[in-house]
Amino acid sequence: MSEPKILIVPPSADYELIDSGVGEKLERYGVVVIRRPDPQALWPKFLNDAAWKKADAVFAHGEWEIKKGTPERWQITHGGLKFWIKPTSFKHTGLFPEQAANWSWIHDAIKKAGRPISVLNLFGYTGGASLAAAAAGAEVCHVDGSKTVVSWARENAAASNLADKPIRWILDDARAFVAREVKRGKKYDAIIMDPPAFGHGAKKEVWKIEDDLLELLKISCAAMSDTPLFFLVNGYASGYSAIAYENNLRGLFGDRGTYEIGELTIQESGGGRLLPAGIFARWQL
Repeated sequence: MSEPKILIVPPSADYELIDSGVGEKLERYGVVVIRRPDPQALWPKFLNDAAWKKADAVFAHGEWEIKKGTPERWQITHGGLKFWIKPTSFKHTGLFPEQAANWSWIHDAIKKAGRPISVLNLFGYTGGASLAAAAAGAEVCHVDGSKTVVSWARENAAASNLADKPIRWILDDARAFVAREVKRGKKYDAIIMDPPAFGHGAKKEVWKIEDDLLELLKISCAAMSDTPLFFLVNGYASGYSAIAYENNLRGLFGDRGTYEIGELTIQESGGGRLLPAGIFARWQL
């Protein structure tokens, strides 16, 4: 079993976690400050109420309260890539900043491979992992069940000057798409997946991680080439451990290659505390 690691995303020019605590986080995306809930922030806040009240956008009681003059959407650079940021329903912004640690790993793994690499990114959201892979020279297949976020990902690719890279943008249910790829004999050298606890596919297919993850892992493994590079699984479902994900990967790949597991965290710019933001498990040959 692997020793868990803590991957840390520090403050940067366009993104910082200003403060957190009492079930909330205060972040800066570019010049816009956002306040929203985070159940992991189970500690006191450093800053006073006045500092928190300066937020340009606040998610409370299931909706956003946005100050006049705040842009509807704006662009930032994070992890060497450009993203359009926009407050959306379910308190999201279109970016999971903690994933920058994984993007760096993906980029380096592809570069070090020294050969053409094909990547399948499932539940690809607004494209961070896909863009990191494409920037490293990989051929990428980006899959998500939301038309809105697939379009958003394409806009991020254009903003990052990656629009001309070999990226297939697929609007589909992850399970259905991979099953068809296996039947077609299509193979990938690397697979990335970021499965939610609950969601819907492009045709309203219901996804429940407790019911569907094992089958997706199995068919995804069948879609790997004879010269695989890596398999990366991210997790946000409350109550799941990175150890559980590693157990699944070991069931697929056995004693071949190396395994890494751990937590994705964001470092506060003030006190340096780490905000837990997800888990990961990855296998590399």
